Amino acid sequence: MRLPAPYALACVGLALSTAACTLLGEVNPSEEDGGSPTEESFEPVLAPRLLEEMDLGDKIGQLMVLTAQGTTAAENAALIETYRPGGLIYFDANLTGAEQIASLSAGVQEIAAEQGAGVPLFLGIDQEQGLVARLPVGTSFPDAMAVGATGDTGQAVLRATTTAAELNALGINLNYAPVADVNTDPDNPVIGIRSFGSDPALVSEMAVAEAGAYAEAGIVPVVKHFPGHGDTDVDSHTGLPVIDMPRDEWEAEHLPPFRAAVDAGVDAVMTAHVIMPQLDAGTDPATLSPAIIDGILRGELGYDGVVTTDALNMEGVRQDHTDGEIAVRALEAGVDQLLMLPDPAAAVAAITEAVEQDRLTEERIDESVLRVLVLKERRGVLEADPVDPAAAEAALSDPAHAEAAQTVADASATLVRNESGLLPLAAGARVRVEGTGADRLAGALAEAGLEVVTEGADAVVVGTNGARGSAEQSAPVEAARAQGLPVVVVAQGGPYDLEAFPGVEGFIAVYSSVDVSLAAAAGVVAGEVEPTGTLPVDIPGADVAAGTGLGF
Repeated sequence: MRLPAPYALACVGLALSTAACTLLGEVNPSEEDGGSPTEESFEPVLAPRLLEEMDLGDKIGQLMVLTAQGTTAAENAALIETYRPGGLIYFDANLTGAEQIASLSAGVQEIAAEQGAGVPLFLGIDQEQGLVARLPVGTSFPDAMAVGATGDTGQAVLRATTTAAELNALGINLNYAPVADVNTDPDNPVIGIRSFGSDPALVSEMAVAEAGAYAEAGIVPVVKHFPGHGDTDVDSHTGLPVIDMPRDEWEAEHLPPFRAAVDAGVDAVMTAHVIMPQLDAGTDPATLSPAIIDGILRGELGYDGVVTTDALNMEGVRQDHTDGEIAVRALEAGVDQLLMLPDPAAAVAAITEAVEQDRLTEERIDESVLRVLVLKERRGVLEADPVDPAAAEAALSDPAHAEAAQTVADASATLVRNESGLLPLAAGARVRVEGTGADRLAGALAEAGLEVVTEGADAVVVGTNGARGSAEQSAPVEAARAQGLPVVVVAQGGPYDLEAFPGVEGFIAVYSSVDVSLAAAAGVVAGEVEPTGTLPVDIPGADVAAGTGLGF
């Protein structure tokens, strides 16, 4: 593609590398090339000028996203001054309340503005919702699998838009979401209900819808985990999963959501610490694989956005190399940002040495830095107004947000079994509640108009989460059935729990244990919520197919 005139001049005037100039031309089609002044034809102005002002230390800094320290900006000052990082990632330990989080965000941005080229930070967080949600404040939505059960991309947009509004109020400008993994292994220990489902077409639609909603709201979405973490039985936080899957099977089942994300021009993609021998015969995980990142993601799929690693402190990527060598290999593979480096000093030293020895060229560094800066400019990070800590609490307390979460939860509730028309129970029916989340579930049932009792029940409602192979979770179901009482199981994790209860009379899947999901389940039991969800995954051990969902 011919370089638009403004960028041709920028490259001449700013002495940018050939690769950087090429990148500018590729990501910014001009109106003369058939484009229009839309999101797709965004033309950065500040990014190339910032790159020209940077020394190698500044550039290496932009490639790093470090773990935030403490709960105040002052506790992060030395980290920012030393490394001039491209971003920080927040975790639970950094977050106590809305005003505190917003103050932290405003403070670290002020410190960053005083360092080197004065580039604002990406302030990121894992706020997928459901199981993976770091914020101690704000609205709790159900997990992605619940959204998949709705079959409605509008629910995905609602969840992302609401979450984005709260992140904006806290000064957080990047979310490591959505998950685009297709969960094809019921025993997956790390993805499960974080996935929209087992159907690649469904996952594609939902992931693209959420990513688009985040971007439209000014929050950078990060689609994860390429080339797919949905068929693993090992958690890459503690080990190194090996997915020995034929390439044609991977292309059919796990590639489609990532291909759809690339085609949609998603802002960023996160790599997975998984080995896929059919994609790369080497022994390194995908995060460090030129064949997978540069070859497939960049080359075959044509992705030229920001690629970030998954956390580099995870055991799945630290099996065979030092922390410094891992940083260099990730950049060699085609990655742009290094997330949660366990030893930033070692990474800086190793990358600097690699440049000095021509293992990595500065031109290669420029490519990644420019991608990061262009994304920061596109999402308004470079010229963002300081967040207002005093306004944060009110923004997170908007009643419309709670209503949105309940809307998604109600739409996800899936009635999988209802023997003899057991549900809904009659108004005022007496129920005994046991199992996972029993206290909160009992409260929700009482709120829905049922009488919660300890004796003399008409039916027993049992909460479960990961009940397959769990004698403890099976016991209350078996005891109730031995008493001749009908049982309604409310599965708050994967719907695979049905395999543990082949004869249960009622089975409701809500795919999450957040309060709105328990309220949705209670609503179905009491007849206040019409179950409209359908299974987004197969339940192999119960011979129940995806798409199953009963009404009243």
